[in-house]
Amino acid sequence: MSHIPRRRIALRCALLVAPLAVGLTACGGDGNPLAAPPYESAAKVAYSVADGGKADPGKPLKVTVKDDGSRITDVTATDGAGRYVRGKLSEDGLSWQSTTALAAGAHYTVRVSTEDSDGHPGRKVLTFDTTPADAGLHVTFGPDAGTYGVGQPITAALSVPVKSPAARAVVEANLLVSSVPQAAHGSWYWVDDRTLHYRPSEYWPAHAQIDVRSTLSGVKVQDKLFGGADKPLTLHTGDRIEAITDAATDQMTFKDDGKVVKTMPVTTGKPGFDTRNGIKVVLAKESFVQMKSSTVGIAAGSSDSYDLPVYWATRVTWSGEYVHAAPWSEGSQGYANVSHGCTGMSTDNAHWFFDHVRQGDIVQVVNSHGPTMTPFDNGFGDWNLDAAKWQQGSALGAKAAGLAEQGSAAVAKNPLSNPARLRPETA
Repeated sequence: MSHIPRRRIALRCALLVAPLAVGLTACGGDGNPLAAPPYESAAKVAYSVADGGKADPGKPLKVTVKDDGSRITDVTATDGAGRYVRGKLSEDGLSWQSTTALAAGAHYTVRVSTEDSDGHPGRKVLTFDTTPADAGLHVTFGPDAGTYGVGQPITAALSVPVKSPAARAVVEANLLVSSVPQAAHGSWYWVDDRTLHYRPSEYWPAHAQIDVRSTLSGVKVQDKLFGGADKPLTLHTGDRIEAITDAATDQMTFKDDGKVVKTMPVTTGKPGFDTRNGIKVVLAKESFVQMKSSTVGIAAGSSDSYDLPVYWATRVTWSGEYVHAAPWSEGSQGYANVSHGCTGMSTDNAHWFFDHVRQGDIVQVVNSHGPTMTPFDNGFGDWNLDAAKWQQGSALGAKAAGLAEQGSAAVAKNPLSNPARLRPETA
């Protein structure tokens, strides 16, 4: 696989406790350079959607920064299903523009990292909606059709917010998930008023087909709001891949369908930059990333500053935690934790890992002194909620698992839906 340099990417490798919120806080105490959060750069950043307005999905999104010595260092734009919007940063760092189309009726979050003339990092989080394709409540399932690891959650992004418990129950009862082989009981979890995630109580079966569809078309959700017709989704799972890193022994154990196939020495986050514990899933694979410490508030010239070309980088959090090649730390791999939060390994091992994982595969860290991976705000940490807590996020309560398993017949019996309006769709 060829190396593809990305000039615009200055992704964060050091770890933040709440990486997606404005006014970020970081792990570590006094003296930790991450303890000084990036400044709020709202006054410097503008984007091509008027305040309170909706964006035309047929036009590119453009983010700009004032030409006062400031520049944009990184832009990450995702929709409610967690899908990236590709884009290009200008040579002078003053503007960024999307290069792929926005989705209609979607909610977007744009995270902009900046740097002022003195090198101080700034951050701005922007949100906007795109105009829907037509009237009504629509749902977009994610991820895109394809083959994924057994940890991949299903996402449902709603075109308009749904807040009341009764309306949420109608929506959830009409979002149907089934798999062959049959998965353990599962349910939807309302992440916010327009985003749901679905997962079983245990990982998906290996080599399964998962079918997701909406029967909301024509169903009254709430006053003056009816569901629309939307595309179903079919996914497949591959082998059950689990990569488990023990931060106490600095070893990663790689399992394929329960069998250990490789054990690799690694290094994880050093004190103050401890790697997050818990279960994450692979979000993306990038053969080359330029990692800069300035994007997380580490002052240039400090003992912790870095600006490194990194190869065979497998992303597991939005904030920039990767499993990647770290040839500079090979002497510590298997013996000591010296990274800024990523899991580092030899170039050969990182390349092997990169080639043997896919999006949705399980990447777990145990025995780190870092915080536990959060469920929803930094990637897919869904599996860090046990089955009972996951069930609490359902609008259907204890009925959720049964409805998901029984499919359309159960929906038709649900008094909160209107059976006469149901329009089953083929999966």
